[in-house]
Amino acid sequence: MAMNYNAKDEVDGGPPCPPGGTAKTRRPDNTAFKQQRLPAWQPILTAGTVLPTFFIIGLIFIPIGIGIFVTSNNIREIEGNVFMYYGLSNFYQNHRRYVKSRDDGQLNGDPSALLNPSKECEPYRRNEDKPIAPCGAIANSMFNDTLELFQVGNASDLMPITLKKKGIAWWTDKNVKFRNPPGTDPLEERFKGTTKPVNWVKPVYMLDSDEDNNGFINEDFIVWMRTAALPTFRKLYRLIERKNDLHPTLPAGRYYLNITYNYPVHSFDGRKRMILSTISWMGGKNPFLGIAYITIGSISFLLGVVLLVINHKYRNSSNTADITI
Repeated sequence: MAMNYNAKDEVDGGPPCPPGGTAKTRRPDNTAFKQQRLPAWQPILTAGTVLPTFFIIGLIFIPIGIGIFVTSNNIREIEGNVFMYYGLSNFYQNHRRYVKSRDDGQLNGDPSALLNPSKECEPYRRNEDKPIAPCGAIANSMFNDTLELFQVGNASDLMPITLKKKGIAWWTDKNVKFRNPPGTDPLEERFKGTTKPVNWVKPVYMLDSDEDNNGFINEDFIVWMRTAALPTFRKLYRLIERKNDLHPTLPAGRYYLNITYNYPVHSFDGRKRMILSTISWMGGKNPFLGIAYITIGSISFLLGVVLLVINHKYRNSSNTADITI
């Protein structure tokens, strides 16, 4: 049976009510929250409140920035443990598809994910009809140059510097996020049925002869899997431990760095570098934080001065106008 439409039959803009039906309404409940009657506070910005804020921010941030910047620049390689980093430029580890190209379940040792990796790993999910372990673009592009440091003796003899390869990864990554497949069999058997990433020379279970630093818990691999936020970055490669307090970690003299070149960078117009650094209370040498504090503090202080001048000028003009009238 057809019904004639009449706007008067609608309740609060809703659909027409059928004869004998209950009226429907879109009106919110009569509560303080839904009727927007909650108490609110809105600051009133005046010169007396805004100008001191800018000056306070400037007076606080500028000294902090100078302190951080000076501390960062005072970090040297002559005392304390020395940290060896490798650096890459123009490598965008923060690309969305690159960051997602991994399987955290597989990296945590899940047997089902080991043989059936996530589709996020495409196109590095399977190779030669076998699942790739570890899968994904991050693992496939792992840095694999070898760095060796020698001290040059008086007779041009090369004395190798001991480079510690364990202790470079975060504790939570090493002990929580990354796990080898469970079992008591040799690691090669636990990875049976998988294949190495396309760009790798050897499979994951042959990364190190030390069982505690092999497979998914290899610390070089773990460090690489923690992606960088910027295209120019550094990652910890080795530790040079201080033997005693009587001798510096790296005495003054000549050193020889031997690099086994395995990692090409020409395809993305990148550059590689090696950095030796100590750390302070704020970490390694990184002047960015100090510069950021100084910049923000200077801008705030400058804005405070400009607004103070503007306020003083217009206040005088207003007072003059009142007197004239």
